[in-house]
Amino acid sequence: MITLKFKKFNIEAYKPGKSRVKKLKKVIKLSANESALGMSPKAKKLILNKKLISYKYPDGKSKDLRKAISKTYNCKFEKIICGSGSDEVIQMICQLFLYPKDEVVLPEYSFLMYRIYSKIVGAKVLFSKELNFKISIKEILKKVTKKTKIVFIANPNNPTGTYLTKKEVLELRKKLNRNILLVIDDAYAEYMKNSDYSSGLDLFKNKDNVFILRTFSKIFGLASLRVGWGYGSKKIIDALNLIKPPFNVNSIAQLAAAESLKDKKFINKSIKHNLFYAKKIKKFLENYNIFSNFVSANFLLLNFDKCKYSANYFYKKLKKKGIILRSTKEGYNIENKLRLTIGSKKENLKFISSVKGILN
Repeated sequence: MITLKFKKFNIEAYKPGKSRVKKLKKVIKLSANESALGMSPKAKKLILNKKLISYKYPDGKSKDLRKAISKTYNCKFEKIICGSGSDEVIQMICQLFLYPKDEVVLPEYSFLMYRIYSKIVGAKVLFSKELNFKISIKEILKKVTKKTKIVFIANPNNPTGTYLTKKEVLELRKKLNRNILLVIDDAYAEYMKNSDYSSGLDLFKNKDNVFILRTFSKIFGLASLRVGWGYGSKKIIDALNLIKPPFNVNSIAQLAAAESLKDKKFINKSIKHNLFYAKKIKKFLENYNIFSNFVSANFLLLNFDKCKYSANYFYKKLKKKGIILRSTKEGYNIENKLRLTIGSKKENLKFISSVKGILN
C-alpha cells in the first residue's frame, strides 16, 4: 500500500468549546461565547420569508452586505472584505503577509487561530507575557525583532475578558515599527460600554498599517452561518481579493448579516442583557471566592485560586447537571480557570441555581 507524502505540521488543532454531554439530551452550552439572545427577529423573518434560489452561487463580492457594513459603521465600502467567519479573514491575512521564518507576535493567552494560521504558512510564533491576564504593550515590544511581520491582538481579549484602553492601543501602534501590521480583532466590540475603551475600527479607519477584524458570530447571533469581515487599506483588500475563495460567504449569511445590522433595538437589548447578567453572575460568584475580570465582553474568566474547590471539580459537577463551561486548560494552558459565557435569562438562572447546589 502506497502512503503519499504530505506536509507535517507541529500544531495543536483548535478545540472548540464542548457542546454535548453523554446520556443527556438537553444541555446548557456556556462554552463558546455565542449570543445569549440568538438571532435578530428581523433577520429570522427575512430568512423564512425570502424565496432563496439555492441552486445559484452567492454574490462572490458580498456587495449588498459590504454596503450595509459601510453605512452602519461609517467606513469605506472598497476597504471591506467578507469572509466565512472572521477566522477565514485571519487565514487570508497570514497567507498574504507571511513567508516561512517570518515572525508573528501575539499575547500568550489569545484566540487560538492566530497561532494556527501563522504556523501553517511556516511563520514563527512568539508569545508575549500577559500581566494579570491582561495584554502588556511592554511585553509585546520586547518580542518584536526585524523579522516581525504581524502583531495580533483581540480587544477585549479572548479568553481572558480583559481589554486595552484607547490610550494603550494608540501607544502600541505608535511604538511598533510602522512596517509591522497590527491586526486588531474587534469580535466583542459591540458589548463594550467602558468609557476608556475604543474599538480598533473607531481608532484606525484611515491607517494603512492596521487591519481590523469583525464578526457576526457574537452579538448578532449568526455563528452557524459563518460570516465575518475585515477592514484595511485598499491595497491590502485588493490583494486579499486575489486569494479569496470565489463564493466564500453563502447567500443566507449575507442576507441575515445585512438585516441584523438594521435591528438596533435587538442589539441594544443584547447589550443591556449582557451587562445585567454579567454583573449579577460576577457578584454572585464572589460570595464563593470565585473571582473574574471586570465586565467587558459576553463572558467571564473564572478564577478558582481562592475557592475551596478547583476549577476541574466545578467543571465536572456542572457537566453532570448538563451545564458546559469552557476549560481553559485545553489549548490555552491556563490552570484552575474556566470561561463562562453569559447565557439567556433561563440559562443564567439555572447556572446560579446549580452553583448553589454544588458549593453550599
